Amino acid sequence: MIKKVLVIDDVKSELQLISHYLEQAGYSVTTAENGIEALKKIKVDRPDAIVTDLVMPELTGLELCRKLKKDPATADIPVIACTTKDRKMDRSWAKKQGVASYLVKPCTAKQLVDAVQFATFFKR
Repeated sequence: MIKKVLVIDDVKSELQLISHYLEQAGYSVTTAENGIEALKKIKVDRPDAIVTDLVMPELTGLELCRKLKKDPATADIPVIACTTKDRKMDRSWAKKQGVASYLVKPCTAKQLVDAVQFATFFKR
């Protein structure tokens, strides 16, 4: 079964690159350029996993993650952070917000695909 992944990033080149990596690995990918757009898309077509940037206007990746984790309908969707924030404190705070996996940009295709595979493994 092909897994659906929602990729969220406000930088179009990053959005395209991450989407490309996942599509090459066989995932069905939809995209959003911010957290507000992502929430709308999640209601219409629930993804198996979400890959999100953390620093975005309007609704950050962590704010999005908190909203998803509070809603029983979306609480089990794994959220993978893909961000330039590389401090130990950032990683720790993200985990407390419900982030399943934390990647630092630039990440390789293998790192990204491995993180998504691991996050969705138990959702078979």
